[in-house]
Amino acid sequence: MDMLFGLDEKLTSWLEEDIGSGDITTNAIVAPEMQTKAIIHSKADGVLAGVEVAARVFRLLDENVRFTAKRADGDTLDKTTVIAEVRGSARAILTGERLALNLLQHMSGVATRTAKLAAIAAPYGAKLVDTRKTTPGLRLLDKYAVKVGGGANHRLGLYDAMLIKDNHIKVAGGIRQALEKAHAYASHMTKIEIEVESLEGVKEALAGGADVIMLDNMEPAKMAEAVKLIDHRAVVEASGGIDEMTLADAAKSGVDVISVGALTHSVKALDISMDIGEIK
Repeated sequence: MDMLFGLDEKLTSWLEEDIGSGDITTNAIVAPEMQTKAIIHSKADGVLAGVEVAARVFRLLDENVRFTAKRADGDTLDKTTVIAEVRGSARAILTGERLALNLLQHMSGVATRTAKLAAIAAPYGAKLVDTRKTTPGLRLLDKYAVKVGGGANHRLGLYDAMLIKDNHIKVAGGIRQALEKAHAYASHMTKIEIEVESLEGVKEALAGGADVIMLDNMEPAKMAEAVKLIDHRAVVEASGGIDEMTLADAAKSGVDVISVGALTHSVKALDISMDIGEIK
C-alpha cells in the first residue's frame, strides 16, 4: 500500500466529517470503559481490498484497539467469510464502524469488478487499466483496489503523463498541432498519449510521434485495422464504454491496453457487515 500516502490525514478528515462534535448515540448508550469484540464478515462473493485501511480507522480512534485480519487484500470471499476481528473500546469500534465498512465495501467492490474484467482480457494478452473517473478524495484508494483486483493503473493524475483528448485537439487546431505543442513542452521522461476516433487520426498520431494511441469508441473490426496499421510503433489503448459484454471483442482486436472508467465511477459496493460479539 505504498501508494496510499497521506492516508491518515484523509481518514482523520472523514472521521471528523462523520463524528462532528461527538457520536451522541454511542456516547449516550456506551460507557467509556466498556470493551467489546466485533467480527467483520462478508455477505457476498467477491475479492477483498482495504483491510489495512479499515484497521487504521479504528486505530486512529483508539490506538489500543486490536484489529486482527483473518483475510488479506486479494483474497476471494464468499458469503460467510470472516475478514477480521476487532477488540477494544466499544465506543471506538461503534464510532468507526461506518467509515471502516464504507471504505472496505467500496474498495472490495472495485477489486471484485476489476478481477471479473481482467479475467476476460487476460487470455488475449490485453492489460486492463483504470481511468481518472474516480470520486474526489478516493483516487488512490480506488487505484490501489484496481491493482488488488488484478488490473493496472493508468496515469495517477494530470501531472504524470500527457493525455491529449478531443477537446485538447480542438483547442490546438488538430492532431498534428496538438502533438507538436506536447513534444515541445514535455521532458524526455514524459509519455504522450493521444485520443483518436478514426484510422486517419491514427495515421496523424503516428506521424506526430505519439507514444500511446487511444482508440476512442471504435468498433472492434476498426480497432483491428488500427492495430495492424500501428504495427507496434506505439502502444495501443482501447477506450469508450467497454464492459463485460464488449471487452472480449476489444481484446481480440490485438490492443495492448483496455481502459474502463466503470471500474471506479459506478462500481457496486461489496456487501460487508460488522457484528458485535462479546461485551465486557
